[in-house]
Amino acid sequence: MAFVTLTSLACAAQPPAASSTAPSSASRPAATTAAAEPPSPTPTSTSTSSSTSEATPTTTAPPAFTAKVTRIARDRLPYSWRPGCPVHHQDLRLVTMTYWGFDDRPHTGELVVRKTVTDDITTAFKKLYDMRYPIKRMELVDVYKGDDFDSIDADNTSAFNCRPATGSSNWSNHAYGEAVDINPRENPYVTAAGSTAHQNAKKFAKRPVRGKGVINPGDKVVRAFASVGWEWGGYWTGTKDYQHFSKGGG
Repeated sequence: MAFVTLTSLACAAQPPAASSTAPSSASRPAATTAAAEPPSPTPTSTSTSSSTSEATPTTTAPPAFTAKVTRIARDRLPYSWRPGCPVHHQDLRLVTMTYWGFDDRPHTGELVVRKTVTDDITTAFKKLYDMRYPIKRMELVDVYKGDDFDSIDADNTSAFNCRPATGSSNWSNHAYGEAVDINPRENPYVTAAGSTAHQNAKKFAKRPVRGKGVINPGDKVVRAFASVGWEWGGYWTGTKDYQHFSKGGG
């Protein structure tokens, strides 16, 4: 009976012994591994570099300027072209290109110009895009049923429109597809007396003036168009047309 009791006590003592050897057994492989692979600063350096890289946010650059020149179907010009215009619609081209918006983001717009000036237009507008000069919108004047007043009131940058020059019976350079109006709200047509027909443009009637999308004498926008031989309406004597650039002037 005493023998049985001793045996039982011996069995009862076994679990603590096993439990004390388990940590020792678990720690030995780790020690062996550490000894087999001497510490090196390289993994630590790589880990730090990786963490730094992951913590640094990446910025996506805006897309590069693109421009596509295509023929334009007659039905895209229901209001801006009609028989009797000084240039045939078959001699016009649609320029679909990137522009920088007032929201500081790239957009795609459309202009219609004469086929002989498409290189001038794409060259000048690429310069404007690269300098991040903002343009409010760029749509065909036909979106406004060919109404120049409504297009200007919407601050729309446009080109071809078969119409006479303001205050004249002669064709405008727009009727030849050789003129463009840029941000007409910020760059209004101003009479010699200093007035403008658009209420939303009155605060921009004088030059120089600061503001987003404004064009001032001798600035980068004026120089961009001058580089392709286009003149600025802001240099006219008397009446000023700050929005207007045209091939050869008028």
